[in-house]
Amino acid sequence: MRYEFLVGLRYTRSRKRAQGRNRFISFISLVSMLGIALGVAALIVVLSVMNGFQEELRTRILGVASHVQVQSLDGELRAWQQVGEQAGRHPAVMASAPYVQEQGMLSFDDAVRGTMVRGVVPAMEDKVADFGQHMKAGSLAALQAGRFGIVLGRDLALALRVGMGDKVTLIAPQGLVTPAAVLPRVKQFEVVGIFEAGMYEYDSGLALVHLADAQTLYRMGDAVSGVRLKLADLFAAPRVARELVGYIDEPGLMINDWTRSHANFFRAVALEKTMMTLILFLIVGVAAFNIVSTLVMAVQEKYADIAILRTLGASPGSIMTIFVLQGSIIGLVGLLAGLLGGLAIAHNLDVVIPALEAITGATLWNKEVYYINELPSKVLMSDVVSILTVSFSLTLLAAIYPSWRASKVNPAEALRYE
Repeated sequence: MRYEFLVGLRYTRSRKRAQGRNRFISFISLVSMLGIALGVAALIVVLSVMNGFQEELRTRILGVASHVQVQSLDGELRAWQQVGEQAGRHPAVMASAPYVQEQGMLSFDDAVRGTMVRGVVPAMEDKVADFGQHMKAGSLAALQAGRFGIVLGRDLALALRVGMGDKVTLIAPQGLVTPAAVLPRVKQFEVVGIFEAGMYEYDSGLALVHLADAQTLYRMGDAVSGVRLKLADLFAAPRVARELVGYIDEPGLMINDWTRSHANFFRAVALEKTMMTLILFLIVGVAAFNIVSTLVMAVQEKYADIAILRTLGASPGSIMTIFVLQGSIIGLVGLLAGLLGGLAIAHNLDVVIPALEAITGATLWNKEVYYINELPSKVLMSDVVSILTVSFSLTLLAAIYPSWRASKVNPAEALRYE
């Protein structure tokens, strides 16, 4: 072992016989290691949660919404069969399904809830959405034209206090004009299914009916609100939406993809991830400043040792290497501890969060606030590598100045009063 490594390791280790200032320096080294470990662990956990949240949010939104929507500018698309056929010619389009989407109000006994009503064709809807995987009771196939069945989100059903077989009243905002007054259109629907997508926005505010029943209730005739498309690659949606203009020759259409329809969600998550990363890197920065303090005090304490090494022939570069190694060892130990702790927590959040809720008695994850009903986590190796690289770079930068000062120690001045 080169003597620089040997001396650097000896300076870093906490010695049982250390007294006074030496012991204080060892304590500061320990605090620096813990600070780096805390910062790295927090970064790994937070970025993993952000990655998981973004992926889970995208999966659940697209399990109910669609990759691409083709709509008419006037709100009623009549030639929807031709639009679906023309869009299906694009090689990236896997399936299409028409839909009617309008607002309504559901009532049962004394409970009343506003909702978004979506008319669908069950056989076609299963090809563009994942409602079949989210059904808790009944099935989407139970929606039959003329039967006036309805499938409710779980939270919506709980709010109305309804179950399978109950009849709810759906009130359409478009009214009937009579000589006496404008009367709302009212129709009873039988609950034939309950779904839980795991996203509060849909579970509490979406009701599915058959396309023909929705057309009858909202007096749309043969028209629909639009056509939903499912793509082979959801990330190609912006490109496919632009290319579909050349495939569909119907005038007066508007083509939207999921990145535009739900842009606010994903922009908010991306911005929050960026800001949390910057804030948590400050923890690592504070720990790096602790390393500066540790090395400055170590240099002051080791003036005589440095002078003796210089008189024995050690070069300024060797002295600088000793203290850079001391700072690097502190950083590496902290990085390793933070890496292990962060990965352990990130992979076991399903255990950690309930344990913290049981200890504190507080609800740490509320699906009404965070849109989904569980805290997801996804560890990306690219994030881990970036965290370790930046953190280790900060520790090296923190060690450079004190080490440079140590290399400039004058042996004669240091040994004058020894």
